[in-house]
Amino acid sequence: MPIATVNPASGETLQTYEAMGEEELERRLQLAEATFRTYRTTTYAERARLLNRAADLLDEDQADIGRVMTTEMGKPVKQARAEAAKCARAMRWYAEHAAELLADEEPAAADVKDSGAARVLVRYRPLGPVLAVMPWNFPLWQVVRFAAPALMAGNVGLLKHASNVPQTALYLEDLFHRAGFAEGCFQTLLVGSGAVDDILRDERVKAATLTGSEPAGRAVASTAGEMVKKTVLELGGSDPYVVMPSADVDRAAQIAVTARVQNNGQSCIAAKRFIVHTDVYDAFAARFVAGMAALKVGDPLQEETEVGPLASEQGRADLEELVDDARRSGADVLCGGERPDGPGWYYPPTVLAGVTREMRIHREEAFGPVATLYRAGDLDEAVLIANDSPFGLSSNVWTREDAEVDRFVRDLEAGGVFVNGMTASHPGFPFGGVKRSGYGRELSGHGIREFCNITTVWHGV
Repeated sequence: MPIATVNPASGETLQTYEAMGEEELERRLQLAEATFRTYRTTTYAERARLLNRAADLLDEDQADIGRVMTTEMGKPVKQARAEAAKCARAMRWYAEHAAELLADEEPAAADVKDSGAARVLVRYRPLGPVLAVMPWNFPLWQVVRFAAPALMAGNVGLLKHASNVPQTALYLEDLFHRAGFAEGCFQTLLVGSGAVDDILRDERVKAATLTGSEPAGRAVASTAGEMVKKTVLELGGSDPYVVMPSADVDRAAQIAVTARVQNNGQSCIAAKRFIVHTDVYDAFAARFVAGMAALKVGDPLQEETEVGPLASEQGRADLEELVDDARRSGADVLCGGERPDGPGWYYPPTVLAGVTREMRIHREEAFGPVATLYRAGDLDEAVLIANDSPFGLSSNVWTREDAEVDRFVRDLEAGGVFVNGMTASHPGFPFGGVKRSGYGRELSGHGIREFCNITTVWHGV
């Protein structure tokens, strides 16, 4: 895949970049290693000052970088600006909280005494250069939620971004440099996916984080396992959205539309499978389908656009295959389902009902504005349908019954359970999944500690 900006609203190639050669890549790896030796000794206060400056610059750049993201991957420009603002908030959150999250810990006094020590501390130390392999769908946020905690922990970052968002990738490197971080603290590597294996095998790279497809995650995990290096993986998702009879059905249907089509439906944590109790199924379905059909699809640079094009021609083709397979197997298309005429990689908001286990869309992730509706006879069946997926990233539950909430929290196989609302990420809360959605956690204290050497410091009497 070429490293290029291709406008998904028109299919026009706007800018192409040459991949870095071996000499330049070697220079950057040397620089990362050398910079880490000094940057790791900086104080939390100094790191926070730099990260807060980066947040200020990002706020100033919000409109410009928002248009760049929209031009590169097609998200509505209002959502792109909101993404930039969210990144700035996350930077400030880590700048404020990192010292506390990574403060030395003292084990229980009884355990210290039992060990024969005068004092024992647990200290969090940085690992070194961390390779981040990041996707195009949230081209700023996915990177910042790795970079902010990694930099505050004293690590340095090497970014291999998706090849269709090179301008955003280069902007991120420039942002951290303008904020005052040393050149080797955060570097963008303009290389193709074929270069990742060699970079990860390099002894100077100490760990890796990947957000992306399951095949990409398997490849990185395999190499990292062979090299005995720490990894965090956030892969696909096919999140359930369960609606029970006690729910506010109007509100649940309204939020369901946003939960499905945010980022043009290209979000791992978007709700994709809507599992509705039979008592409220018809009411929910009518409102949900009407909401999906009413969305304004169009030029993502226009302020009123709610759904833009998919990021790539292949992505649209993959989505079409899932819908066509379901249709051939008997699914009902309640709205959408047909590619529009004209330029760009658009696909309409689509709702499928009557989905069965034999259909590909039941077990594969639909990465675009396509929702599947399921009817559940009771709570047990709702849980069964929700867990009948290879993925386990997050989940959404709508009910006013505390006992039902307890059951869902206990039994849903997911890294998150959002009750009476849609899944969203926040720097203060851990983020990640189970099953084929990956392992490890990003964000919160759990995320910042993923790439730390958790060190026991034992002092004798």
